[in-house]
Amino acid sequence: MSSITVSSASIVTVRVSSSLNSFTVEKRLDRGLTLAELKCKLELVVGSPASCMDLQLYGVENFFLQNLDQDDALLGSYPVDDGCRIHVIDKSGTKTGEYEDLSRVEKYEISQEAYEKRTDSVRSFLKKNRLGKFNETETLQKQENDERKRDEERIAAESITVGARCEVRVSGQPTKRGTVMYVGLADFKPGYWVGVKYDEPLGKHDGRVEGKQYFTCLPKYGAFVKPQTVIVGDFPEEDYGLDDEM
Repeated sequence: MSSITVSSASIVTVRVSSSLNSFTVEKRLDRGLTLAELKCKLELVVGSPASCMDLQLYGVENFFLQNLDQDDALLGSYPVDDGCRIHVIDKSGTKTGEYEDLSRVEKYEISQEAYEKRTDSVRSFLKKNRLGKFNETETLQKQENDERKRDEERIAAESITVGARCEVRVSGQPTKRGTVMYVGLADFKPGYWVGVKYDEPLGKHDGRVEGKQYFTCLPKYGAFVKPQTVIVGDFPEEDYGLDDEM
């Protein structure tokens, strides 16, 4: 056996991959470990028994360097540098990806009745401290705010008619002109909504949202906005010079 020199740097940061898994993890390792000790540490990382491991060393550029095949040799006796990869080949017969298949993990389930009786649950904590939905005053106030918001939206929506010219004025955004194409409730979100066909391609869709066609326009010309942001009036379509000859 040829003589080998142990590197002076005691700790090296390497990537660890495995034939059992698709992921790679980064580990800080002591170059003073024997390969046998290293394999024991890698058991918890890759899930393979130490006795069923073969180790391969890859360089920073991911090219194969050599096999790590002497259990009594020190890790530092091999050309292991920061950024190298140690690949674990499992010989136990375990199928690839077996430890990543969550469908095979037994799930803990508890009935609502049993959960309700527990004193160490999140629900118990919220009840005891009157937080969230268990704060009657806060819950009632939220319900009142939601109802007031819906009433404001309904009143604003009732003043908007399909076919009217409009401007959409949203805080922090440029004013957009268009034509009202839809007014009312929608399936994609609660509350009242106004569908607008913009004069420019400043929208998000063609009037279809989540598979439902509320109105029809060219792609990127349609948008849904809240009634409070829509101002109806005599807003002629601006000439953007799109048809001018160059």
